Amino acid sequence: MTTTAPHPEAFAEGARLAPYVRTAGLEAWNRYAAVNDEFVGIHMDDEAGRAAGYPGAIGMGNLIWAWLHAMLEDLLPEGGRVTRLECRFRVPALKSDEITCSGVVTARDHGADGSTAVTLDVWADRHTGDRLVTGTAHLLLP
Repeated sequence: MTTTAPHPEAFAEGARLAPYVRTAGLEAWNRYAAVNDEFVGIHMDDEAGRAAGYPGAIGMGNLIWAWLHAMLEDLLPEGGRVTRLECRFRVPALKSDEITCSGVVTARDHGADGSTAVTLDVWADRHTGDRLVTGTAHLLLP
């Protein structure tokens, strides 16, 4: 979480989030699998991935969800929080894919308590331009 408040325009309707870039591959997948006890063949072994109809091992969808969540957490001012993150997985990540997470603010509502609710469309794209994940996020700002 950031310790300084982001610029007020960071959460203005129509504002685009700065790209959050990560590289897919066995190094990231192994770390994720170790923490989540998710050593599943299609995520670790090219032969298992091919047997499932993919070009090789594929990334965990929930790892991309976690990267989207991390992107949002990095934006939040002190006291802000992610209240909801919904994703639809469209295409799996492949080894060596550069994954760019981003989003755009679609709504902003002020609460009676002085808080601000922000809704965003979020996504994760492969370096080839393929959209891997689409989703919606809801933030609560102090």
